[in-house]
Amino acid sequence: MRVHFIAIGGAAMHGIAIALKEKGYTVTGSDDEIVEPSLSRLRERGLIGQYYGWDEDNIHEKLDAVILGMHARADNIELLKAQQLGLKIYSFPEFIYEQSKSKKRIVIGGSHGKTTITAMILHVLKSKNYNFDFMAGAALPGFDNMVRLTEKAPFIILEGDEYLSSPLDRRPKFHLYKADIGLISGIAWDHINVFPTFENYVEQFRIFAQQIPESGTLVYCLDDAEVKKIAEDTNVRCKKNFYSIPKYEIKDGVTYLIYKEKIPLGVFGEHNLRNIEGARKICKLLGVSDYDFNRSIGSFAGAAKRLQLVARNNSTAVYKDFAHSPSKLIATIDALKKQFPERKLFACIELHTFSSLNKNFLSEYKGTMASADVPIVYFNPHTVEHKKLEALNKNLIAEFFADKRIKVFTDSAELRNYLAEQEWEGSNLLMMSSGNFDGLSLEKLAEEIV
Repeated sequence: MRVHFIAIGGAAMHGIAIALKEKGYTVTGSDDEIVEPSLSRLRERGLIGQYYGWDEDNIHEKLDAVILGMHARADNIELLKAQQLGLKIYSFPEFIYEQSKSKKRIVIGGSHGKTTITAMILHVLKSKNYNFDFMAGAALPGFDNMVRLTEKAPFIILEGDEYLSSPLDRRPKFHLYKADIGLISGIAWDHINVFPTFENYVEQFRIFAQQIPESGTLVYCLDDAEVKKIAEDTNVRCKKNFYSIPKYEIKDGVTYLIYKEKIPLGVFGEHNLRNIEGARKICKLLGVSDYDFNRSIGSFAGAAKRLQLVARNNSTAVYKDFAHSPSKLIATIDALKKQFPERKLFACIELHTFSSLNKNFLSEYKGTMASADVPIVYFNPHTVEHKKLEALNKNLIAEFFADKRIKVFTDSAELRNYLAEQEWEGSNLLMMSSGNFDGLSLEKLAEEIV
């Protein structure tokens, strides 16, 4: 097949493009902005040139399919030409479904934890030499690509994002995969630009659960009231399998899972312990015994930017995390504080998403940084302006977070200087963002700190 990707630089899009090339497809792609590591991965495989951008000459009648990413606009010149030629246009979730119709589809959903649970499942399955396809939302240790699509794998593990599928398809991605086995880790309102009310947001997960056939299974977190309510809905007719936080202990900065024996873990935090139990339930449905799961999960080191250790010495550690929504902030900060209770915790969040910079949503952050000893908020006023949102100021941010201790920065150089000047003996630093703090090199800063 000849396939062209419009907006090939996305996390999932570039991974699918690479997987299809490995499958023997003829793949081309375009984008007007591609960041690392997508750019290097695409160039290494000859899927993007030195210069890139939109070009309607990329679209021609010999193409079997066009895959459209969310980064493209509805008036994109390549998309308009594809429509004019009557080519088959897929969102990437639609295309993934087409590639996996003959397989058992396991879809991992939830407002938080889905990337980590997906990564845990893949780690265990790989260690037991299972043959499987997958799509994950972050780079994974031991995997060359975030996507694998083959003919022979009997099942596929999919990270199920609830965001929109494409500029032409306003359905949530995880609805399009048609899960045989689905997992919901938790529900906390997000994507206010798409789901204007909490009820509207929750409804997307209810639809996801109701789509699972009677012969399938919904695995769900019992500790989340909204998830529990969905699972107990009579319209969810599949089998149901719940999980909760397991027994554990923390000793000398290491978390031990207590499951017939003590298993030292490479991750920590109660949210990750729940994630482990969700992954255990899925793996068991795929034939992995608890014994084999426990033998494998101890070596799981985490997905990229999920409480990822950047640098450390005997008294200080620097971590980065993808946390950006209120529920993720609470879970991530609490996890690090409980893991190192004797250390002072500097916790910094970059407000970067549409929701986090929107005054109609910012009140959701009230009290989210209470566990941090030094809570810090960073945002760039130009990002607010670019998203065409109402201007914010430092006083407003402190009011929304309801924390008088909060230090607010709007210049990444000033933030860096402040952090570099602190006394780090007996302290930890946690940097949280779905962005990059406007180019601040956390790796270089961490080297100075430790």
